[in-house]
Amino acid sequence: MIGRLRGILLEKQPPEVLLDVSGVGYEIRLPMSSFYPLPDIGEEAVIYTHFVVREDAQLLYGFADKHERAMFRELIKVNGVGPKLALAILSGMSANQFVQCIHNDAVSTLVKLPGVGKKTAERLVVEMKDRLKNWVGADLLTPEADKMAFENGLQNNSTSANAKEEAISALVALGYKPASAEKTINKIYQQEMDCEALIRGALKSM
Repeated sequence: MIGRLRGILLEKQPPEVLLDVSGVGYEIRLPMSSFYPLPDIGEEAVIYTHFVVREDAQLLYGFADKHERAMFRELIKVNGVGPKLALAILSGMSANQFVQCIHNDAVSTLVKLPGVGKKTAERLVVEMKDRLKNWVGADLLTPEADKMAFENGLQNNSTSANAKEEAISALVALGYKPASAEKTINKIYQQEMDCEALIRGALKSM
């Protein structure tokens, strides 16, 4: 199993990246919580990975640290939760926020995530409460770091003209309906915002 990769970021198209490791390019899909802290294109990055083999595909999922990957692995153990839904959950809230939802039986909060209906939310609470009882770990982004990352996105001078389209595409890839993604992006859009800032703002408002 591929557990960790270190290489040069060649492409960043949320929620996916292309990482060059000794001449081999790995396509990796990450939750947005792990995507935000990535360095710029052309710089070195270390990504912890989870390799999934299916009959029709071999998929590589990436995480900024072992803590986030551990939560992903706990999520996909739940009946009816696959890698795509686990990625969407970790894009909509941090690992520790998810733990709080489970401990507080916050079904109404979980159903706001894409692909999580009431039955799935209830199943998550029932199946994960005991497993996450002793969960410890720090969030990738503390409130202060989260604020700084958002402001950096607003100030990023590499904002592309199609940032809105890229952000909408990323939200759809995470499981949001196209109409809902477009409506939310249009609602929060400011000319100075880059793709990552738009995605962050959209996930907070959904």
